[in-house]
Amino acid sequence: MRVIAIVLDSVGIGEMPDAAAYGDLGSNTLVNTAKAVGGLQLRNLAKMGLGNLAEIPGVPKLEAIGAYGIMLEKSPGKDSTTGHWELAGVILEKPFDLFPNGFPPRLIAEFEKRTNRKVIGNKAASGTEIIRELGPEQEKSGALIVYTSADSVFQIAAKEEIIPVDELYEYCEIARSLLDEMGYKVARVIARPYTGNWPNYVRTPRRRDYSLEPEGETLLDILCQNDVPVYAVGKIYDLYAGRGISYYVKTKDNMDGVDRILELMNDKSHSCFIYANLVDFDMKYGHRNDPEGYARALEDFDRRLPEIWNCMTVEDVLMITADHGCDPTTVSTDHSREKVPLLVCGKRIKRGIFLGERETFCDFGQTIADLFEVRELKNGTSFKHLIMK
Repeated sequence: MRVIAIVLDSVGIGEMPDAAAYGDLGSNTLVNTAKAVGGLQLRNLAKMGLGNLAEIPGVPKLEAIGAYGIMLEKSPGKDSTTGHWELAGVILEKPFDLFPNGFPPRLIAEFEKRTNRKVIGNKAASGTEIIRELGPEQEKSGALIVYTSADSVFQIAAKEEIIPVDELYEYCEIARSLLDEMGYKVARVIARPYTGNWPNYVRTPRRRDYSLEPEGETLLDILCQNDVPVYAVGKIYDLYAGRGISYYVKTKDNMDGVDRILELMNDKSHSCFIYANLVDFDMKYGHRNDPEGYARALEDFDRRLPEIWNCMTVEDVLMITADHGCDPTTVSTDHSREKVPLLVCGKRIKRGIFLGERETFCDFGQTIADLFEVRELKNGTSFKHLIMK
């Protein structure tokens, strides 16, 4: 038995019932992107039932080769950490701390003291915009650009030629320790190195995340305890702070992520859980309000789905979902509070099974635990009995 789970980062499918509280009424990443570009060509995702979940221009309704449904998020929030933790069985009781007006002065003062570097920025901002705004000052002064977003993140940007990446990583470790000491519940500290010349700075691939450990036992923990290897692809390792992971590989982009998934799948000698995040949808297109780029990324992934299918054994199960939305057609460049699609296929999976609207992402992890016949997660309801032949 192998389960291959792929999270299409930010590929939401419609506003949550409480979307208004997050300023996200009307958000629907998939549908609005499709409308903006005159239709999406997703014939393989359509075969998995995607077109049956909503009226998505260009995506037909077909008899699915497996099971399909929608999942609602029970945790407060709309970020990758919250979404991935819930996919693995952890529901947040208290949301992560947010800093829409920047970080408290006492926190910044102590950070400056410990790093011996001045902080500039200290506001919520787009990563590409703030380095364009403050990059020249950073180059001249050697200061650290600190900023946040609508997510619970403490991000530190610096030009690689001014502050070497290893030094930037040390500053991130200081920030992580400081936030924890002061009692701030911040999901991730993120190193954001960049290079180039103003105004055309570019962020380099040497980003690194320093995450909080999950607040409870996750699917990954339980699988490892039961000698089921967990192979993480992309930013999965960062989102779970490395916990419950047997092996991990970082990726350059979505297509590199698919390549790494296929490499892991080519070893058919043992049971394992392959858990991947494909981040380009969110990072490159959702946050930059680029529906055309978002559409291309979806279609690029769709074209490669048959490669994954062809690599599957009789026992394998493929599960595709998302962690939140990031509608590129709205005024906001932030994540959106959305439901997510759930698509499941495999030779042992029944065809045309509608799983309905699941009340929590935890159903995803609970089902995977059930498939591997390990003990139950604290949260969620398995749908294994509905999908297996």
